[in-house]
Amino acid sequence: MNEKNLIPFNQRSESERREFARKGGKASGETRRRKANFKKTLNMLLTIEIDNPEITPLLDAMGIDSTLESAINMAMIKKAMKGDVKAYEAIAKYAGQCAESEARAEKIRVETEKLQKEGTGDDNDAVMEFIKAMRGGGK
Repeated sequence: MNEKNLIPFNQRSESERREFARKGGKASGETRRRKANFKKTLNMLLTIEIDNPEITPLLDAMGIDSTLESAINMAMIKKAMKGDVKAYEAIAKYAGQCAESEARAEKIRVETEKLQKEGTGDDNDAVMEFIKAMRGGGK
């Protein structure tokens, strides 16, 4: 190893410390810009309108724009309706319901299993019921 690289900062000259700080500042700024560009690109992609024959009519009926973001949200809701607790937790987290109790999550899991056993004919009906329940409308 190069022992010169192991010198603590408090034992380096002021110009060396300034040079390290300058390099760190440049790298930090570049990383911030890269993250900001990633976020901007992701938001742009999520707002792209799509025409999905399965999802678009359902979203249109609810007065929601048929965007990639809406389609992803709908897919998460469908997974939650089929008993995927992780999908439900993600929905609850982003809907601002993180404090939802374990008992509530268990109740929803049991209800979705019950719906599956009853053989709900159409996934979209189940999604609509789930959305009503999330909005507080219930059945």
